[in-house]
Amino acid sequence: MRLVTYDAASGPRPGAVVGDRVLDLCGYAGSVAELLADAGALSAAAAAVAASDPSALPALEPSGLHAPVTPGKILCLGYNYRGHVPDGVDPTANDPEYPDVFVKTSNTLAGPAEPVVIPPGATDVDYEGEVAVVIGRRAQRVSLADALDHVGGYTILNDVSDRAWQRGQSQWALGKCSDGFAPLGPWIVTPDELGDPQDLLVEVVRDGVVTVSQSTSTTIFSVAYVIHHLSQVLTLEPGDIVSTGTPQKLPAAQDAHRPLAPGDAVTVRISRIGELTTTFVAAPDASQEATA
Repeated sequence: MRLVTYDAASGPRPGAVVGDRVLDLCGYAGSVAELLADAGALSAAAAAVAASDPSALPALEPSGLHAPVTPGKILCLGYNYRGHVPDGVDPTANDPEYPDVFVKTSNTLAGPAEPVVIPPGATDVDYEGEVAVVIGRRAQRVSLADALDHVGGYTILNDVSDRAWQRGQSQWALGKCSDGFAPLGPWIVTPDELGDPQDLLVEVVRDGVVTVSQSTSTTIFSVAYVIHHLSQVLTLEPGDIVSTGTPQKLPAAQDAHRPLAPGDAVTVRISRIGELTTTFVAAPDASQEATA
């Protein structure tokens, strides 16, 4: 299934995408995270999708989609694809022993149709297209063999980053956590539909040009290992997001690096998941806000 949180007359509701239509799933759970956490409700929802008549369903309105879940935690990986290394590090060096983990705070979450505001004074805002894992079952000190049983599905995250702030300190938080710097969506694809998460093509398109193209088969740490590893330290709850890192940009894109500017749009597309397009806009004029 492809699960969404969409606007209805009564407010945001969980739903399933059926072709270009949406089936309301509010009768099975109050939210997508609750649905993922309840195996019985999820099975019943899948049966309802299979039995539905698309012609009788309302159209799916992309502009009405919210982030598919509201995570309690957004955990991200740095340098998890082979060939993607910090400045000055040999890309052929040995793999690290453990994942490089950082956090994006709750204010960063944005829906798939929301524009991202470039903060005033930002000089080097950049994009990172990533496969995001959505936790479906509580995971606390899980084994590597059981780790994927705790995955509820997969979606797309654009780990928007302000490189100037990121480079300016030993910790990355201020470079990663501006408001709206984590567009998420447009939907969650359940594991039965997605298949092997280590066999997905991650691509990013900017200005009509593919700037990133690499398979998840080249990640250093698999989804299963990352869930296992993180759960040894903290408990992962249904709806939490674990974003698995970005590949290195293609050489031509690296050489032509240009910070994001108002009016730019970036599309992250991932095989068997879909596309997430994010537009970037200028911050409102402070004087106009004060008089509004």
